[in-house]
Amino acid sequence: MKVLVAYMSRTGNTKKVAEAIYGAIPQPKEIRRVDDVTSLEGYDLSFLGFPIHPQGPDKQAKTFLETHVKNRSIALFITHAAPEDFPPLQGWIQKFRDAAVGANILGVFDCQGQLSRLVKAIMWISPNPQLREWARADNSQGQPDAARLERAKAFANEIMNRLKP
Repeated sequence: MKVLVAYMSRTGNTKKVAEAIYGAIPQPKEIRRVDDVTSLEGYDLSFLGFPIHPQGPDKQAKTFLETHVKNRSIALFITHAAPEDFPPLQGWIQKFRDAAVGANILGVFDCQGQLSRLVKAIMWISPNPQLREWARADNSQGQPDAARLERAKAFANEIMNRLKP
């Protein structure tokens, strides 16, 4: 079985999770940035990682999913600055599932990553009171931590074990 781990990461959060997942997968495997992936052909399974921007996939992530995953087996991993129990989060993650039309989605993992200082500053000065409140309540410093990265490895193992004959 040949496995691809592909990710988008601007702040390093999703990259850290991708590397944890990659480390948990036996050979043969590859890890690449989504920008460097033109096709999922030749892979039996692809772990695809994206950050949530704003409240779902950004245009590039949505286009990648809509274009590349039909009839492919994938596992999604999503990073975000919100705590994992934040009520709107599951709706935001569902938007990634919705964009993966025609894919065989074997699982979805999500974890908190650290909110970038630039984004937090923009949220602080936003006219939107909800964004200002989220910036005030931000508790994402230092994420993803070791425990979250271990959960990512366990997710990879679970997906791989599900595919064993």
